[in-house]
Amino acid sequence: MPRKANPALLKPMNLTPELEAVVGKGPMPRSQVVKKLWEYIKKHDLQNPKNKRNIFADDTLRPIFGKDEVNMFEMTKLVSTHLS
Repeated sequence: MPRKANPALLKPMNLTPELEAVVGKGPMPRSQVVKKLWEYIKKHDLQNPKNKRNIFADDTLRPIFGKDEVNMFEMTKLVSTHLS
C-alpha cells in the first residue's frame, strides 16, 4: 500500500518575499517550494562540485540562507523560517 502524503506537506503556505524571489509567487505547499528550490539550484549550477550535498548561495539565495554555503538538510530548515 502506498504511503499517504503528509497533509502538512500539501497545505499551501505563505512565502516571504525573499523566498518568492526564488520559487515564484505563493502560497504553495512545502513540497512544491523544495522542488522549485532544487530546480533553481540546478539551473544556476549552485551545488558544490566537491560535495553535491552542499549548496552555494547566490545573491538571491543569501537572504534565505543567511550565509554563503549550506548543506541540503540545513537548507530545508532555513527555508521553513520563510514559510507561514
